[in-house]
Amino acid sequence: MLPDLSDFHSPHFLWGLLLVPVLLGWAWRERRARAALRFSAAHVLARQGRGLRTYLLPLLPLLRVFAVAAAVIALARPQSRDTRVRDLSVEGIDIVVALDLSTSMEAGDFRPQNRLHVAKEVLAEFISNRVNDRIGLVVFAGAAYTQAPLTLDYGVLKEVLRQLRTRVLEDGTAIGDALATALNRLRDSEAKSRVVVLITDGDNNAGKISPIDSAGMAKSLNIPIYTILVGKGGKVPFPQGTDLFGNTVWRETEIPINPELLQDIADATGGEYYRATDPEGLKQGLQSVLDSLERSKLMEGGASANYRENYHPFLLLAFGLAALELLLRSTFLRVFP
Repeated sequence: MLPDLSDFHSPHFLWGLLLVPVLLGWAWRERRARAALRFSAAHVLARQGRGLRTYLLPLLPLLRVFAVAAAVIALARPQSRDTRVRDLSVEGIDIVVALDLSTSMEAGDFRPQNRLHVAKEVLAEFISNRVNDRIGLVVFAGAAYTQAPLTLDYGVLKEVLRQLRTRVLEDGTAIGDALATALNRLRDSEAKSRVVVLITDGDNNAGKISPIDSAGMAKSLNIPIYTILVGKGGKVPFPQGTDLFGNTVWRETEIPINPELLQDIADATGGEYYRATDPEGLKQGLQSVLDSLERSKLMEGGASANYRENYHPFLLLAFGLAALELLLRSTFLRVFP
């Protein structure tokens, strides 16, 4: 059963269904006009009966007609309305998360997973629980880059997050550059509440901008920076390669941290500093950021329903029927001449 016209994104394409009776008439006329086989002893063939091909040949034009009909419906883009309606007048926050991708995030003090794996899991859950907060993502190691601008498309954001890896960027911990890049994404935002969340496990040892200078810029823009230090500090298990059986070899390694720097950044900008020594601590830190923020309106008035695209089955059906017709016409149901 097809959805009603209100459930099509482009219902004007449905006029193309008028081609269906035209194609049916053309197929009937072509079949009637096809030359018959002349044979001097036709009664001999008549006694042989009608084979399977005789019954299947009329189906070829029908396959083509149904393929065209399915393609027309796909072009009209049938949609289904989500049961959850988004209120456009609700309040939201503009958040840019600066995530550390330095090799020290491979430390295994959150074993059986490393720091980065846990941070990605907690961030994905954090994103899933948001409804109207625009979120952006900045990644950094020895340099900082915008991985995702501010967006409400949480599905895309989580996919970007899932693909993040260490050892892709030049190694190091450029906290100052990461904060400056995040601030640049928020500079033109019109939201009343704008915030940077810095997730790192180390001390600043790379980059061109010092963290204190970046904190000064954040203060002038009235953007608080919430800092979260991931990891226990001191000597922690760190991967040193694999053994003969492919198992990861861990060795206690000293990884320097600077909680005082992160505390100073938070204090200078009106943010908060949190320490996460386990997944639950990281989750609580992110929730505390939201609880302390004032909401601001990103959009005004009305409501917006979420729609899900349903044209894919019709498009696949159209290609499948067309391919089946071509296959049968050139093999089992091939007509000579």
